[in-house]
Amino acid sequence: MIRRRSTGDGSGRLNRVSAQDLGGSVPVGYLIPVALVALGTLFALRPVPFERPLGRVSYYLGLAINELPFAAFFWMLLIPTALAFAEGDVHSAGGWAIVAVAVVTTPGLAVIAWRGLGDRARIEDAMDRGLGPGWRDAIDAGLRRRPPLLRILFLPILKRRFDVRRVADLSYGDAGRRNLLDVYHHRSRPGGAPVMIHLHGGHYDSGHKNSQSLALLHHLAHRGWVCVSANYRLRPKAQHPDHLIDLKKIIAWVREHGHEYGADPSTLFVAGSSAGGHMAALAGLTPNDPAFQPGFADADTSVTGVIYLNGWYGPYFNDEPGSSPFDHITPDAPPFLVAHGDLDPLVPVAHARRFTDALRRTSRAPVVYAELRGGNHAFDLYHSFRFEALIDAIEAFTTHPHPPTTPPNTT
Repeated sequence: MIRRRSTGDGSGRLNRVSAQDLGGSVPVGYLIPVALVALGTLFALRPVPFERPLGRVSYYLGLAINELPFAAFFWMLLIPTALAFAEGDVHSAGGWAIVAVAVVTTPGLAVIAWRGLGDRARIEDAMDRGLGPGWRDAIDAGLRRRPPLLRILFLPILKRRFDVRRVADLSYGDAGRRNLLDVYHHRSRPGGAPVMIHLHGGHYDSGHKNSQSLALLHHLAHRGWVCVSANYRLRPKAQHPDHLIDLKKIIAWVREHGHEYGADPSTLFVAGSSAGGHMAALAGLTPNDPAFQPGFADADTSVTGVIYLNGWYGPYFNDEPGSSPFDHITPDAPPFLVAHGDLDPLVPVAHARRFTDALRRTSRAPVVYAELRGGNHAFDLYHSFRFEALIDAIEAFTTHPHPPTTPPNTT
């Protein structure tokens, strides 16, 4: 019920309705951000497996807080708390209870931030194990850089760079929008640029280009690379090996058209996130295999190396034979950099360990395995201390001398 307070001249004045007037005592506008951060912090520290009840809620809230603890503290705890005090919303037991939740949540955010900051040292140790302790001497010393603090702390979702141009929606196949790709290159368009191709995740049934690992693609393009982010056909209409065929078409397209954007595809890496990582690994392990190149068997689809991020390692749906990267490991496998979070709720970290162990036992090429402490799935969505450290490692890995790709088939 709206109350009217009588003024000195007898007239009625409409007062602002407060939560107390409505029978409540909780400042809802303050409660919502604090509750979201508190739940996200809990799920980041103790994620619920994706297939269990609350698994999806745990995944999405935990992922955001896990990668954005500083932004969460600043935008969703500190500022709302300051506003709540300034506007007099902390005047009841409910208001003080929310303040208490914010205070209790802050140490949890500090633990999450500490884990992310510590991943730089863990990633460099992984590079030492995979490339040998002298790897730094073989690369450009300028690769070691300061993380972009302003982006990480305040604008972690901002991926664009003014010196990078995106050429969108180029067709590489006949499947409509599912066969479109974007090219990222420096506006100065330097010649002889190495190439990075990235495939998005999404369980093979969702997702789109221009969504994941954008911080990586923009950084490499800023450094003079030509980068490609592509769509591919999705389930259920497409099945294995349709997705892999699409990636091989992308590689062939880059070898045919990359020079138009300054690329030199003699150095060509494939990368992917989740399902995209699974696809990138399969492409790297099946170079020039005509079974996966119908109608373009003569195209060179070999790659210089593979970047495997929060990937799936097992077989395709229905356990289709030959659809797992394990099925194609040979001594001639290209160099691999694999990164996986030890708290990934979708793909247990044990899968990544088994794959990299198998690859190391067989392959003659370097294998770098970076296990990210507290890392969730899809950690490459944002600018974070963890992913920025991994970007530096990826650039170092791709700059480290690797054997040249196999020349195109001539038979």
